Amino acid sequence: MKIDFESDTPIYLQISAQIEDSILSGAFDEETQVPSTTEISTLYHINPATVLKGMTLLVDSGILYKKRGVGMFVTKGAAQAIRKERQQSFYEDYVLSLLSEAEKLGISPDELISMITKGAKK
Repeated sequence: MKIDFESDTPIYLQISAQIEDSILSGAFDEETQVPSTTEISTLYHINPATVLKGMTLLVDSGILYKKRGVGMFVTKGAAQAIRKERQQSFYEDYVLSLLSEAEKLGISPDELISMITKGAKK
């Protein structure tokens, strides 16, 4: 996990995203325990409440679940749920603006696909 203290992104959101990235990469498999708020806060010298806020986002979205007295664990299907959410965000944040700009520039869908294919080959 890497926290950028100079970033405009709040630390709790960075923690949430880093845990999601670890789930997607397979570092945290389904039904496995993730590091505790104390472990993360101690390692990065962050307030435990900040870490908890990031983890609570993941609990609220169904990515993690709590086992009372034991810790936080990755939910079954978490990687699939993260992937689905991020694909939707990618579509909204990048694809729609790409299509809008292509339309302004008079780039046809076929030309756009050709450009993307060309770029992917590099």
